[in-house]
Amino acid sequence: MTAHGRSPAAPAVARRAPREVRIVGGQWKRSKLPVADKPGLRPTPDRVRETLFNWLGQDLAGWTVLDAYAGSGALGFEAGSRGALQVTLLERDAQLAASLKDSARRLKATNLQVECADALAWMGRAAPGRLDLVLLDPPFAQDLFLASVKAALPLLSPQGLIYLESPEPVALPEDWGLTRWREGRAGAVHYALLRRSG
Repeated sequence: MTAHGRSPAAPAVARRAPREVRIVGGQWKRSKLPVADKPGLRPTPDRVRETLFNWLGQDLAGWTVLDAYAGSGALGFEAGSRGALQVTLLERDAQLAASLKDSARRLKATNLQVECADALAWMGRAAPGRLDLVLLDPPFAQDLFLASVKAALPLLSPQGLIYLESPEPVALPEDWGLTRWREGRAGAVHYALLRRSG
């Protein structure tokens, strides 16, 4: 039981996000990012981020990256910490976007740009073919997985990659020309790195 008399297994306790996450690698390694107490906010765990950036290689120098559902910023800041040339973090919630901007200023992260914007709308009007990596961790309850991948696909450079988090593996239409290059599971999260077939 907690101090408030609740069992630790109660959903309100079990689903509560941590108050902060640490950047796993790169120039800002061990720096902390605050995590607001917001419904559905679910920062990518350290172990998953470590696996992802092992897959990508530790040095993202020269990469242009989009973190489309930034939330705590854990994925986007991780990419920036590992030398990405430019990382754009999109966050629809104004309070979360302001927190991301504060963290970027604190870390002097000149390669990070935060925009308070809807991810699908932003991707729908973005210039095509310019992104090396699109990070997609949409709110699980809203079922935006396929719509997000579809919106991200035209934005990729020829060798560009899409990272997707979801509760279960997402079935991709064959005519989209994407394949799961790498994938894994951590608890209730399935994660995959997608690239163009062939």
